[in-house]
Amino acid sequence: QVQVVESGGGLVQPGGSLKLSCAASTIFDIENMGWYRQAPGKERELVAEVTSDGTIKYADSVLGRFTISRENVKNTLVLQMNSLKPEDTAVYFCNAQWATLDFWGQGTQVTVSS
Repeated sequence: QVQVVESGGGLVQPGGSLKLSCAASTIFDIENMGWYRQAPGKERELVAEVTSDGTIKYADSVLGRFTISRENVKNTLVLQMNSLKPEDTAVYFCNAQWATLDFWGQGTQVTVSS
């Protein structure tokens, strides 16, 4: 079993920054970890991910503004979000993959508004 817990998020003005953190508690070796987001009325989309071999992938919409980092030993994942825009407003979910199974956190709200 894998338990995923997120922290961070909140309300920030356009152009501001936020940091999201995620920890996956498990005795198993986590494979891919990533951040997804879901805005009202839209489907959940990938924001950024780090594979087990260290490959990093970003959505085009966040490239150059967001930075993802992972510490494999502790199964932690951090998403540094800079130059935030109103369109980044969404619930952000942390995802951890093990043995083709997906485990999700409860989600954390990020609101970008003046």
